[in-house]
Amino acid sequence: MDIAALSIAMRQASLQQAVGLQVMSIAKNTAELQGQNMAQMLQQSPHPDLGKTLDIQV
Repeated sequence: MDIAALSIAMRQASLQQAVGLQVMSIAKNTAELQGQNMAQMLQQSPHPDLGKTLDIQV
């Protein structure tokens, strides 16, 4: 394998890693935002006590 081909292969591997990290960062930020939105939505519920207790008879 010559130097040019090795350089190209290394650059492609580096680019793949950088792209993968960026995609994971975007996914993490999206998940955090969705979690914050869910928490905010639950706090604004018209019935804040609904679903906090469960009545069971045996």
